[in-house]
Amino acid sequence: MSYQGLIYLSSVAILFSASSVALSMEKVVQSNVQATMHVETLVLGSGCFWGAEKRYEALNGVIDAESGYADGNGFKATYSNITNQSRRFDEDNYAEVVQVTYNSNIISAKELLENYFESHDPTQKNRQGNDVGTQYRSIILTTTTEQAKVAKQVKSQYQQLLTQAEYGTIATIIKPLDTFYAAEEYHQNYLEKNPNGYCPDHSTGVVFNKKPPEQVDNSALLMGKQIVVLDSREYCPYCEKFKSAVANDYKGSIAMSFRHADQLQGLTIKSATWATPTILFLENGTEVYGRQGYASPEAFYKALGAFKLGDSEAYKVAFNSKTDRAYCKEYKIFKNTPDGTFVDKLSGEPLFDTRDRFNSGTGWLSFTHPIKSSVTEHDDSSWGMTRIELRSKSTGIHLGHLFPGEGPRGTDRYCINATVLEFIPRD
Repeated sequence: MSYQGLIYLSSVAILFSASSVALSMEKVVQSNVQATMHVETLVLGSGCFWGAEKRYEALNGVIDAESGYADGNGFKATYSNITNQSRRFDEDNYAEVVQVTYNSNIISAKELLENYFESHDPTQKNRQGNDVGTQYRSIILTTTTEQAKVAKQVKSQYQQLLTQAEYGTIATIIKPLDTFYAAEEYHQNYLEKNPNGYCPDHSTGVVFNKKPPEQVDNSALLMGKQIVVLDSREYCPYCEKFKSAVANDYKGSIAMSFRHADQLQGLTIKSATWATPTILFLENGTEVYGRQGYASPEAFYKALGAFKLGDSEAYKVAFNSKTDRAYCKEYKIFKNTPDGTFVDKLSGEPLFDTRDRFNSGTGWLSFTHPIKSSVTEHDDSSWGMTRIELRSKSTGIHLGHLFPGEGPRGTDRYCINATVLEFIPRD
């Protein structure tokens, strides 16, 4: 008996190593990746931009910080122009600002703005310490309506703290960003280029009451093969779609865990973490492969199949519609198991019951029928024959064929490849 067919899936390119079961998987560049992106920008002015740029870049979750100019008009935004003595008190002067690009799945706008207020004295108008002029004004330039809402809330909360500490009224301006102009190259990463550069600390010492960081135990993720799904703290429609389509019904033997992007301590992650969902396949705490964005059941199980099965006969049977050798070792193990259930090797979904198993004498596992609604039937005209192919409903992997009337007393025979099954004894 031979089985052949093709189940093709283009969501991931998979390269198998001939020397071991270990595999390397190459990410496919996709258009229209269904993921919630968490890359945002805020433009912040708090006096001299040299130290501010360095401080933001040191925050976990900040992708980039760039010095520049914003919120001015009437002339070209350059350092020599904004520092011209004639514009020292010009209300149309540009402010020295830093454009902060951040992963909001790691650091929220609220956390970033709390750091911003704590890092300077926002009660000073058009100055910070000895740096006097409109270019040094305290200003928050938002790029989303949600940022503007959060900025006003954080400002109000900080005002209460400053008042308790006997400071005056916050002078920070909050408005939408119009245009950001990058500063000259010599200003970028200035303190790295000039270790002795001048940029004083004008913070008030008044800080928000911060909660201790959430502790997550990742010790279990350091052992063996694991699946980690990056979830969002905020609503992510593609995360919910993945949970509904895949995760909620997943029963596979490789554990699936959910983490936020700032809960990956102790793990070696190569993929960017600013999109949710991102699915990470780990081995002993190190990422083997990462898939960004929503994965359909078909795409997820194709990737999981490569990760779990490697370059094995089971993989070829599952995804290339190959056939086990008659009387293969898995068949010999499974033909006489105790009472229990045979499940899909990838999803863990029950497929066949030992109570429906019989010895067909063919060398392949045979059953009179599957567990209800667990398999799907498909026309198969390969090898010049007309047959009924059987696939797992949960994963779409190839299972075998249905031969009507070839079972005991004229019942059907479901001829199944043992290599794509796992056995679970009945409790």
